[in-house]
Amino acid sequence: MSQGQQPVREGEERYAALLNNSNAVRAITSAVEGTLGPKGLDVMLVGDRGEVIITNDGVTILDKMDVSHPAARLLIQVARSQQKKVGDGTTTATVLAGALVQEGVSQIVRGVPASKVVTGMQQGVKMAAESLQARAREIEDLEDPFLAKAVYVAGREREDIVALVMEAASIIGIRKLKDTSYLLADAVTSHEKGSNEVFEGLLLRQLPLYPHDTPILEDTRILILHDALEPESLDEEVLTTEAGFARYMELRERFTRDLHVLADLGIGLILLEKGIHPDAEQFCMDHGIMVIPRVSRNDLARVSSMTGAVPLRRTALHKERESLGRLLGFSPWACYDETLERVRIRSGGQKEEPFVTLIVGASTAEVVGESARIAADAASALQAAIAGGILPGGGTAELAVSYELERQREAVKGMEAFGIAAVAAALRKPMSQILLNAGYNPLEKMEEARAAQLTENCDGMGVDCDSGLVIHYEEKGIVDPALVKIHGLQTAGEVAAAVLRIHNVIKMRGAHGYEE
Repeated sequence: MSQGQQPVREGEERYAALLNNSNAVRAITSAVEGTLGPKGLDVMLVGDRGEVIITNDGVTILDKMDVSHPAARLLIQVARSQQKKVGDGTTTATVLAGALVQEGVSQIVRGVPASKVVTGMQQGVKMAAESLQARAREIEDLEDPFLAKAVYVAGREREDIVALVMEAASIIGIRKLKDTSYLLADAVTSHEKGSNEVFEGLLLRQLPLYPHDTPILEDTRILILHDALEPESLDEEVLTTEAGFARYMELRERFTRDLHVLADLGIGLILLEKGIHPDAEQFCMDHGIMVIPRVSRNDLARVSSMTGAVPLRRTALHKERESLGRLLGFSPWACYDETLERVRIRSGGQKEEPFVTLIVGASTAEVVGESARIAADAASALQAAIAGGILPGGGTAELAVSYELERQREAVKGMEAFGIAAVAAALRKPMSQILLNAGYNPLEKMEEARAAQLTENCDGMGVDCDSGLVIHYEEKGIVDPALVKIHGLQTAGEVAAAVLRIHNVIKMRGAHGYEE
């Protein structure tokens, strides 16, 4: 033992890795828990070069944090998984995961085997998720008042954003919103020069050639090329021969004929994955054809899906005119928006499914970025509510389920019961933190809420963060999508179980051998 080093007691040494990981998880949780609830505050993230992000979005905070501890990184996966799966509730999921770890550690240091705690915790999470699902109220249609209320809560009570999301939802329709492959949140875009708007179509970030001299296109046909708009090329060695040069001139003439066919077909917009030949550039300019080069494959696919255009290779331009015409897309209107510096392409025509873009505007880049994140959360909450129904918010449903778990725990034989108890205790954490952020004593107010739930036989009884009085959350419109709560709990349980099972942390050797 080195001089001056304090001896480690047996109990501390046994749980050293667990306690170290638990402290790291606690540090991460404390960074986001202050943002929970209507009285939660924002976090300012500052970069090395002075860049600033002000937000209370859990996944943004955790993604941008400088985190090196491996257990802390595991916790960050909770937020990322929550964001990827349901797009909302990242802060609550993170707080739940932190609470599960803390409660699990408390049981383990009391002498309960970690494996028993983890097994019981997994059972408890499963019971709680099933109980939450059973309590959920289904959303019948887009006119259901509880749908707008769920969007209002997720949208941080921003009425302008709620109106934006609900308008977009009405255009998209409930059938497409139920499609798990479609994400309304992906349709959100922000621009500090813009204003809030629902546009029935797509915005392209790539600039057209000569953006300030482009026409407004009406009822136009669209060509998409996974290629460059240029003649077929020949090797330089071939060009040095007379036959090679003749072939080169033949290809140039063929390319010119192809360009005239494009104009005759009424093509007004050409999207290219690659570049464009100067001759084609001049031809398109002379014939009022808007050309957008260097468009990403993802954007080409989106335009293709909306307009019905089939992405082609350059050789497809040699097809018969009628055959080529059937592979073109259509848009009733397209233009370059100088204010937004984006190309607008309106949906309609060959495709029956509507497309929307939610444009979120604000005065500064920092503010508009946060507004876009709020709009994306609200859009995700809308789809989650449609898919899985709603539950009373503010942690009230979790509070009711926690007491139900405690009753179920009594029927469980064996030490797994301690893991179920850990889940029951952790489920009270969201309401406790919301009340703490509002300036109340969590223990006192949670007892009042639980007493009201029992008296009224209603899970939705909770505490008003303004007055401190017990109110009916559903009647006040304080509701959350059930899927947000359920997935958050399940993900938190998985990560908490992984952290609690870690007995030791060992640094791996370097890629080129053992470190000196």
